[in-house]
Amino acid sequence: MIKKQGWKRPYFTILAGEGVSLVTSGILQMVLIFYLTEKTGSAMVLSLATFFGFLPQAVLGPFIGVWVDRWSRKFVLIGADLFIAVAGVGLAVLALKMEPPIWTVLGILFLRSVGSAFHTPAMSAVTPLLVPEDQLTRCAGYSASIQSISFLVSPALGAILYARWSLSAIVGLDVLGAVAASSIVAMISIPKPSKSELTGQAGFFTDLKNGYMAIREDKGLFQLLWIGTMYMLVFMPINALFPLMSMGYFGGTTTHAAIAETAFSTGMLIGGLVLGAWGGFKRRILTLGLSVIMMGTGFTASGLLPANGFIGFVALCVVMGFSAPFQGVQTALFQERIEPECLGRVFSLSMSMMSLAMPIGLMLSGAFAEVVGVHQWFFISGILVIAISGLMLSLPAIRGLDQKPDDAVQQAVPSSETVD
Repeated sequence: MIKKQGWKRPYFTILAGEGVSLVTSGILQMVLIFYLTEKTGSAMVLSLATFFGFLPQAVLGPFIGVWVDRWSRKFVLIGADLFIAVAGVGLAVLALKMEPPIWTVLGILFLRSVGSAFHTPAMSAVTPLLVPEDQLTRCAGYSASIQSISFLVSPALGAILYARWSLSAIVGLDVLGAVAASSIVAMISIPKPSKSELTGQAGFFTDLKNGYMAIREDKGLFQLLWIGTMYMLVFMPINALFPLMSMGYFGGTTTHAAIAETAFSTGMLIGGLVLGAWGGFKRRILTLGLSVIMMGTGFTASGLLPANGFIGFVALCVVMGFSAPFQGVQTALFQERIEPECLGRVFSLSMSMMSLAMPIGLMLSGAFAEVVGVHQWFFISGILVIAISGLMLSLPAIRGLDQKPDDAVQQAVPSSETVD
């Protein structure tokens, strides 16, 4: 049994370090997008940048999860941060000698995504090793708050620094952020999960299969994983269409698009702080379901706004952003119900499914939005999201996730003290 007394200091210390790294990494990511936009002005190149940014996480995710579970998670966190930074250093050295070719920038985005494919599941798998079960939902809120801060400040700082600094200097800032995060993780003691028959006792592909079975055997979590993928199939394309809604349907400028994005991130920050302080309803599936309904209602209402209703859209962006962190309840449920030694594989599988859902959703939504109009697609997407939430709340296995596995066993097997 892993002791978790005094968990706040190590957890929040790591979270603060990762927050610094998130901001500096986000700045460089935005700068690379600005660079590609300025040099090519090509939507195809930007689409390729998105493709290279998610490809490693989609394709390599399940395999990476095996290594995350086999290796020291502290080592994975440090190694992933430094790998992402080193990939940027290669670009910085090239930028000192010449203008980096487009294919080089795309390659760097690919390598950085490989690092993220290791880092993201490792961080999610480390949290339950430090944090008590009854605090996991709150910590999901704090994590969402850190991410929303990055979403808020990285684009603005990226734009400012891109106009004033060289590409090499911005890469240097990212390296400093990675070194700071890695140094903090190195100083924190992270417990190691106990090894079981599910990890490291057989070959690589057997471990891969066992990781899948760890979630397959929990009917509620398995259903929730697929419903979450359905949700991302609808949500991710809509997320990408926010600028088109602001500039196309409402007739705004890039400033209007930035205002809408900032409103969403502000709502997300507030929602994360509220979830961290409150912890959600006692019935966590209710918290998750209502947050998805709130998001779907925001999409639907946005699609009903008139072409001069941009102010209303900004207000709805705050509401939709507010609902987003509460969906971190799903992460907390995975952390609570899956054995720690399998979490790397489970989170990598989840990340892979979400990443694969994104391009499929983008292709479908792009085609439909061209035909019916972006505002009508917002309305349709909202109805789909509300339907997905209704399906989730109607499935008995998912509703049963509010009951801990140990509690279910205790109810199924009477105690010897109660038998006459």
